[in-house]
Amino acid sequence: MFLVFNGRRKSDGTIRAELSNSDNRAAWILTGGRSSRMGTDKALLEIEGRSLLMRLAAEISPVCASVAAVGDPSRHGDSGLLVIPDSYPGQGPLAGIEAALAATGSEANLIVACDMPNVRATGLQELFAAGGDIAVPRHEDGKLEPLCAVYSRRCHARVRELLESGVRGVTEALRLLESDGFALRYVPVANSETFANLNTPDDLARYRSERKDA
Repeated sequence: MFLVFNGRRKSDGTIRAELSNSDNRAAWILTGGRSSRMGTDKALLEIEGRSLLMRLAAEISPVCASVAAVGDPSRHGDSGLLVIPDSYPGQGPLAGIEAALAATGSEANLIVACDMPNVRATGLQELFAAGGDIAVPRHEDGKLEPLCAVYSRRCHARVRELLESGVRGVTEALRLLESDGFALRYVPVANSETFANLNTPDDLARYRSERKDA
């Protein structure tokens, strides 16, 4: 296993033990998307009386020492969560990842989009246990889920450099990080529905209907 310090790889066999302790874990929920297809702020949409943001925070809190949000403090500051703004507003989810890694005091950082209502704490344990610098779910067809992944804070400087060089796609950023020597761990996806997004009003209506039928 390899860790990265200032672009240099260093062997370290202790990372798994470090990450098995939830005290070294933080969760960051990304709320900064435009929600253009939904037509309203997805983080504030309610299901059974709770917003997507707070439902997700409650679900993931058992496996992390802290849960915070990345987005607009004026919109989500009354949630009771710490909300930090993007350092690069309007530049997409990679900017949200950069903001989280800049602010964190934890070694392992779960980055998760606010519109994934099926994410469960039990499944996240596998990501934390994977080790490496980044642990990302991967579907059988090779598709990655970089917005429900664990990032080491050691990635911050390089993520910031990529943003400043014009990179915006998170999957592209992962490819470049791996080519730079950062250790990526790919965790097989057992159930693709875990990472289903609510992007449109139809998605939301379908999800609510399925919960009623369950």
